[in-house]
Amino acid sequence: MPSSLRHAGLIPHMPSRRKVLTDQGRSRMLLHHFQQRGFVMTRIKFMCSTACLALLAGNAALADVTPEQVWENWKSLSTSYGQSMTTGSEAREGDTLVIRGIDLTSKNEGAEAVIHLDEVRLKDQGDGTVEMTMSDASTMTVKTEADGDLPATTTSLNMGMSGQRILVSGTPEEARYDFTVQNVSLALGAIEGPKDVPTDLKVEATLRGMSGSYLVSGAADKVVTSTVVADSLGITMSGTNPEDNSKIDLKADMSGLTGQSTSKIIGGDVSDLVAALKAGSAMDGSFAYAGGTLDMKVDGADGPMQVSASNTGGSLSFAMDAARLAYGGTAKDAQVTLSGAQIPFPQVNFGYKEGAFNLLMPVSKSDTPADFAFLTKIIGLTVSDEIWGMLDPTAQLPRDPVNVVLDTKGKVTLTVDLMNEAEMAALGEGAPGEINALDINELQVTAAGAEVTGSGALTFDNSDMETYGGVPAPTGQIDLKAVGVNALLDKLMAMGLVPEDQMMGTRMMLGMFAKVDPSAPDTMTSTLEFKDKHFFANGMQLQ
Repeated sequence: MPSSLRHAGLIPHMPSRRKVLTDQGRSRMLLHHFQQRGFVMTRIKFMCSTACLALLAGNAALADVTPEQVWENWKSLSTSYGQSMTTGSEAREGDTLVIRGIDLTSKNEGAEAVIHLDEVRLKDQGDGTVEMTMSDASTMTVKTEADGDLPATTTSLNMGMSGQRILVSGTPEEARYDFTVQNVSLALGAIEGPKDVPTDLKVEATLRGMSGSYLVSGAADKVVTSTVVADSLGITMSGTNPEDNSKIDLKADMSGLTGQSTSKIIGGDVSDLVAALKAGSAMDGSFAYAGGTLDMKVDGADGPMQVSASNTGGSLSFAMDAARLAYGGTAKDAQVTLSGAQIPFPQVNFGYKEGAFNLLMPVSKSDTPADFAFLTKIIGLTVSDEIWGMLDPTAQLPRDPVNVVLDTKGKVTLTVDLMNEAEMAALGEGAPGEINALDINELQVTAAGAEVTGSGALTFDNSDMETYGGVPAPTGQIDLKAVGVNALLDKLMAMGLVPEDQMMGTRMMLGMFAKVDPSAPDTMTSTLEFKDKHFFANGMQLQ
């Protein structure tokens, strides 16, 4: 299995045993059952992560000129990753070192995973390079202990590769790996233990047309940089819930995949991620795809339901070190169609032109403020006329696309390490730190013919928690602008959605906080200022 899969972010990190993927929408009829029992998605993520950790960590050690040195490096790295290894035989066959009957064992939070490889061949090319090939098929067995309402389980996963070639070149201090793989597949085998496991459950993922390269630099401390491309990724899932006989059939595809990453491994041991990060280990990377589709059918007691979705591409990015965690993503031209027995229309459509999110947060306690950022963005959101007809049957509201943007950054000072379980448990209901500053780079809400925009910057005095009722006293200014709000309020009142007496109170509140712009129709502006422990709206002191 090429190491670049994990470095490119295509394989998730090993999750805790209790962490379960959540389901969406109507798929809860079957997916929620699987996830609640904790025997499908959690195990698959654990198996994929552990398999790649064992196999791909070995690939990162192939920076030497002889097969024997390559194999010794693989074994030493396997140990540094907290794994144990046994083999049936290790012997030279001409210019090739052949290792047979390999078992790699990993343990994590009440679970044990054993990967079995029939054979690994390390061939001396005679020109300073080594070619590595592995068995096309391998297996993995995961055993988990009973935990509360979760029974002990034994799960098997079948892994396959076809058309593989890995060529190592360079020097022991800086080794380059070029690889190609026609297909990489992961398929769920059997699940033993729980009484209500679907007998027909099938889960499979296939990565097609993958190639790339990665560079490993250093000895005890390593830096691994990688790039990878793949033609497509396909995922299928089907099964029957034995409790109510509801069925699910899911198919997802992504095309034009690309990825790049950089990992800094200090001390050669990342089995304890928190300790590794504190020692100086770090990682970052990005992943993009050209387009994706999803088709899901659920047949339950309330009748059938179908979900179809597509987009024209997106991306994910991540970064982690001892001080920070960053995660973000984008999607373009998303379209979703829902149909089913419980929907009072033939189908419902919604979509958006652009979506994005971004999160940057510190994770380590510090005496000095650290950066944070948060972005959520959706542009051009539209819903089908059937939905609008329910909300506005007389078509009084403009049905323009909806835009929502909130882009912020600031400074916080953490008083605990967020990744330290003992410190977080001792914190109880208390706050993990203090907010020092908040900048609103952009605020935009556009809907039903009205738009509100704004920006501002605030700093906070954490020694004063009394002036604003338990909130650190702010200093700074926020500027807001509203266009078309009065016209929207008039239409809401005419539609009977807002009673006249409530509308009067709303307009009085607007009059307190906003002033009319005489140069533009139906436009109001507001300057909210916090100064000297007081609150001002357009220069008028309100507190």
